[in-house]
Amino acid sequence: MNSYQILLLILIQLLILTLPAAGLYKMFVKANTPGWKALVPFYNSWVMLTLTKSPRYLFFLQFIPIVGWFVSMQIFVRFVKTFGKFKLYEHAFAALVPVIYFLYLGSDKQVQFVGAEKIKENKRTALREWIDAGIFAVVAATIIRIFVFEAYAIPTGSMEKTLLVNDYLFVNKISYGPRIPNTPLSIPFVHNQIPLTRLPSYVEWIKIPYTRWFASPVKRNDVVTFNLPVGDTVIDKDDYDSKDPYYDVIRRLGNGNQDIGRQIVLSSPDEYPIRIRPVDKEENYVKRCVGLPGDTLEIRDQQIYINGNLSPLPSHSETPYEVVTYGQPLDESVLKEEYDVDMSNVDEFQGSPGSDQYVMLLTAASRQKMLENKLAKSITPFIDKDRTLGLVFPYDKFHAWTLDEYGPMWIPKKGATISITPENYALYERIIRTYEGNKIEMKNGQVYINNSPDNNYTFKMNYYWMMGDNRHDSQDARSWGFVPEDHIVGKASIIWMSWDKGPRWKRLLSTIR
Repeated sequence: MNSYQILLLILIQLLILTLPAAGLYKMFVKANTPGWKALVPFYNSWVMLTLTKSPRYLFFLQFIPIVGWFVSMQIFVRFVKTFGKFKLYEHAFAALVPVIYFLYLGSDKQVQFVGAEKIKENKRTALREWIDAGIFAVVAATIIRIFVFEAYAIPTGSMEKTLLVNDYLFVNKISYGPRIPNTPLSIPFVHNQIPLTRLPSYVEWIKIPYTRWFASPVKRNDVVTFNLPVGDTVIDKDDYDSKDPYYDVIRRLGNGNQDIGRQIVLSSPDEYPIRIRPVDKEENYVKRCVGLPGDTLEIRDQQIYINGNLSPLPSHSETPYEVVTYGQPLDESVLKEEYDVDMSNVDEFQGSPGSDQYVMLLTAASRQKMLENKLAKSITPFIDKDRTLGLVFPYDKFHAWTLDEYGPMWIPKKGATISITPENYALYERIIRTYEGNKIEMKNGQVYINNSPDNNYTFKMNYYWMMGDNRHDSQDARSWGFVPEDHIVGKASIIWMSWDKGPRWKRLLSTIR
């Protein structure tokens, strides 16, 4: 955790002690204590500990990042007990909504300070102790999961060899600033549906617009967790959802015409049950950020160019290469141990015994090592040459792009204005319509935004271009386009567990680069 992130955690602690100050002022006065003491962060908690006759070590524990948040909650709970509040819901209000609850207690003339002695008189049963402890643990874990870090598992090989299938990650949500949930009313520790059912784990009675505290930008080449941009609409079946996104299905059913495909899906609700999800409940993906807001990105022969400059491959990223050897027999164990290539896996190795030409899935580091060791005469990228229109984003008639020959393309930046033309309309129309909430259509070459003819548009958010390190086996931005800033969850930081028929010990507690 860097200095910025530690400072951010301290600022949150200051907010926890500062925001309830108005209510605490009135409560301090009721306790015959000068009200101004409630306005000084940390000193107000020292006063509360004095009034409740609580151990003073709790004051110092507040300075421990994250732990201090929950210690402050405990101090608040202890303090309301001196006003005769001993019920479970009263303690929940004190811990979770002290800003409102303390104002209520301070303003209610019937609520009076009864002193610390009442705490000793009101002893809880063993059952109540267990219930309180359990609720507090759930609350603490939920707050940490929402605002600080969360565990994720890698289900596919799209980030290999940087991340492997069954790597278990901690994602740091402080890195880019904690994002407030759009749907705060949901079951703790469950993402978007109740386990073993197709029922959603959340309700949308309360919806909060995009809010991020202490926002910090994503940096180039960060490994980022984000909500799948095309996950707003899904076909709610196991074989579909994010595995086969709704927008891919309607393009396929309509032979490239989304409107026709959409009508086919909507006319068959039993075969294609549709579910609409808010941003924070879209499926989580992990990719590398290769393009930042305002960049011009291009892919030539698998190589990424940013603003005309070659962007180096991450050392553990892998891609297929055509390998020409000197005709020598290949040793299976050497290939595995030295170059991390499994000859028995057709996804990693293709070629006939005795041949001198193979297709191998290599990392940048393995490729370089193979050339230095004179195992190979030449190693050239295995290029996707299928330029059939509409196979990659933006799926239109103007861009004959492929996985390996893509762009150039400009990535939208907040506050930047561009002219929307028939050529770039497909690139940016989803941003303008879906992510930024406008009506947009093209009529006879003229763009209409919110029913007014206007070819110019100013972007309201920053956007990012995310790609997998396994460039030929990755559902990434080449499939679904730009990632809006409100979809960013956090930075993948540490592998806390890795498993493949047993622990991969070398990967445990390793940082992600």
